[in-house]
Amino acid sequence: MHKFFRTSFVLLIVLILGACSGNEFKPDYKLKIEPFTFTNQHNEEVSLDDLKGEVWLAQFVFSNCTSVCGPMMVNMAELQDKLIKEKVEDYKIVSFTVDPAVDSPEVLQGYLDLFAPSDESKWEMLTGYKQDEIAEIAKKSFATIVADDPNSDQVTHGVSFALVNQEGLVVKLYNGNDDVPFDDIVKDMKALIKQGA
Repeated sequence: MHKFFRTSFVLLIVLILGACSGNEFKPDYKLKIEPFTFTNQHNEEVSLDDLKGEVWLAQFVFSNCTSVCGPMMVNMAELQDKLIKEKVEDYKIVSFTVDPAVDSPEVLQGYLDLFAPSDESKWEMLTGYKQDEIAEIAKKSFATIVADDPNSDQVTHGVSFALVNQEGLVVKLYNGNDDVPFDDIVKDMKALIKQGA
């Protein structure tokens, strides 16, 4: 009789653990990010190696943007508010400018200030490269586009928020412009951070 109960208890534990494992993070992609060393809004160097070991969200924006960048920055700031509410702490937000000739560190600091993020210390606004370099990184590492608009001073670029894991791999892409899946992003970040802990 006792043996039956012991076996049933073990089976119950196995079933519970199996159900819990369903919450593990499952990547959609494993895109390797090319090594880089760029300059942030504080005139400090930030490299891919500096970000290793942390979960981060990447986006492509620029200060002179007249279309999608404003909404993307607003959405990223709102996402940060949700991360703070959920007590998520171990992450970075990395914004690559697609107009580096205009976007100096000082310009990027001013641009970030416009959106008044709750915790600016998490943000890296990156510049210090040529546009063709960031176009190549966008294409190879983030499966997105960066291209000059020949008819204006605008730059065409993707609107995804890219989730990057602790090893420097892009593992998920989300729409960062409209219908942003805030809850899914928070859930995925929590799972990814927990998995790496």
